[in-house]
Amino acid sequence: MSPEELLDALDPDQRSVATQVAGPLAVLAGAGTGKTRAITYRIAYGAAVGAFDPSNVLAVTFTQRAAFEMRHRLAQLGVPKAQARTFHSAALRQLRHFWPTVVGGPLPDIVPHKASLVAASAARLGITIDRTNVRDIAAEVEWAKVSMIDSAHYASRVARLHRDVPAGLDAADMARLLDVYEDAKNERGVIDFEDILIYLCGMLQERADVASIVRKQYRSFVVDEFQDVNLLQARLLDLWLGGRHDVCVVGDVAQTIYSFTGASPDYLTGFGRKHPGARVIELTRDYRSTPQIVTLANDVLSRATQREGTVRLSSQRDGGPHVGYWTYEDDHAEAQGVAAQIADLIAGGVQPHNIAVLMRTNGQSQVFEEALGHRGIPVAVAAGKPFFARDDVRTAISRLRTAAAASEEGALGEVVRDVLSGVGWSPEAPSGQAGSERWSNMNAIVGWADDSKAATLAGFVAELDERIAYQVEPDKAGVELATIHAAKGLEWDAVFLVGLSEGLLPISYAKTPAAREEERRLLYVAVTRARDLLTLSWARSRGADGRGKRKRSRLLDGIWPDERPVGAPKKKGRPSTRAANKAFEEEASPQAIELFGRLKAWRLEVARQAGVPPFAVFTDQTLRDIAVAMPKNTTQLRVIRGIGDVKVQRFAAPVLALVRGEEVVVDEGA
Repeated sequence: MSPEELLDALDPDQRSVATQVAGPLAVLAGAGTGKTRAITYRIAYGAAVGAFDPSNVLAVTFTQRAAFEMRHRLAQLGVPKAQARTFHSAALRQLRHFWPTVVGGPLPDIVPHKASLVAASAARLGITIDRTNVRDIAAEVEWAKVSMIDSAHYASRVARLHRDVPAGLDAADMARLLDVYEDAKNERGVIDFEDILIYLCGMLQERADVASIVRKQYRSFVVDEFQDVNLLQARLLDLWLGGRHDVCVVGDVAQTIYSFTGASPDYLTGFGRKHPGARVIELTRDYRSTPQIVTLANDVLSRATQREGTVRLSSQRDGGPHVGYWTYEDDHAEAQGVAAQIADLIAGGVQPHNIAVLMRTNGQSQVFEEALGHRGIPVAVAAGKPFFARDDVRTAISRLRTAAAASEEGALGEVVRDVLSGVGWSPEAPSGQAGSERWSNMNAIVGWADDSKAATLAGFVAELDERIAYQVEPDKAGVELATIHAAKGLEWDAVFLVGLSEGLLPISYAKTPAAREEERRLLYVAVTRARDLLTLSWARSRGADGRGKRKRSRLLDGIWPDERPVGAPKKKGRPSTRAANKAFEEEASPQAIELFGRLKAWRLEVARQAGVPPFAVFTDQTLRDIAVAMPKNTTQLRVIRGIGDVKVQRFAAPVLALVRGEEVVVDEGA
């Protein structure tokens, strides 16, 4: 692509990012505004105009999957030599290269989990801890190390920050445990993940020759999700730069939800002070969510006490369904109500994997798993064993390697199907759980082959190797049940945000103003995960007996509409789609019922060709209203709720034709 073609693919704000190819740049990018698109096009544009050599660019992000996706985007834009890595993978690559000459011998093994080291350290100090405490102490060790706090300064720092020491320990005990943990690690001859950054920082600071080599290799930096940077990562970036200012950082202050791990938005909001003359560009055009969802997101954020660096979103989408607000009597009723609405969506054509139920804590998920399972709705659960570590997957990839070495020819999808037919794949899923799981694993690889742009099987195997390196697993099948923290960076067509009561969101231990503001940002993150449909709910009590009385979350004060308790006398919630359809069939004329059916069939085809869920075209209620009103012109059509100017422009002609009884053919791209 030429520089002009690259810029033509961007909106005005994204174009401003892309053309700022030298000097310091901070991009304040709201949710769904295309920040990854902007920074990948910036790298491609800079390479196209000769501003830098892409092999001298290092793009840093926070997850392996994000780095994998960024690398692929860059390759598609013609800059495969630009590196996209996480902080840890970039640091580990450099550390492994320099360790033999700087320290001598191979790099020590990296301990995958701290649990055994923490347990051994506690035992040495005579501290008795259970499994949960081990996890909490391990997290505190990580926080101290990324915050660059040693044992001598631990007690004073946590006192100043009003930070609770985990596992009921006092600060002095935790400080001693930090020392003993380091001793135990050294005795075993291992390092942990934080040491990767710590040791590399030490090398770059103490060895001018090492720093010179690294800075000669990487001259331009891009850092995504900069609001999640901690002190140790910020220190490493400074050492990579070595006083230079060719760095672009991208982030969203409103999505700062990991401060408990040491992350701070101060590095983003203070970027201009660190890099004088830095340009700041805001991305505010939201391409993900409907205006109804974006309005709620802005409303949530407008009530924040600290808004420095935040942006106000502007939806670029057509109008969609109104945000749903539901009050239930207890947790069981909430789970059943959500499951019923999800069943209606699936019956209407929405795929289960495009639906998510988001909650504050993992402990809330069981009742929703049971409610969905009772209705036969598939639920996406985290597999116990990583995808690429499964025996059948390893066998399948081994077979594909052998076939690639033999230079099998033919259409890639067919070749992969032929090879995998010998290890459990077939055109139809088999019966039986064991066979079905194996087939599902094989089918995920077949799906990758169908989506691949590789010209040969060898090229596809290289893509699989990259997926293995970055541990990019297949998308989960079924309705996703996830915490809000785990949902960050993801999106779904329909999102059900549950458990919006005091003690859950905000969580009970968010006692300081800063902690409660982070809970507000969590709510903002959850809201902005939804593309087309968003429903918020809470339950008045934990159990049907009324125990555990609750109050609705204070974060929704001034936002939540009039109460509509589900099942309460004289105050019925809105009926489900299934109930509304039943009432319509009982009360509407035969002509209206017949028209409703034709409108639904037309909508389904429009949605299929556009790649959107049916309710993004028109909701069932809007179609029922059309069927009853039978509008004769656009003026009559426009007064129906849910039909604005954009939808009149796009759909008035076919809808009015259907009302007249005419046949309507949906053309590709219509």
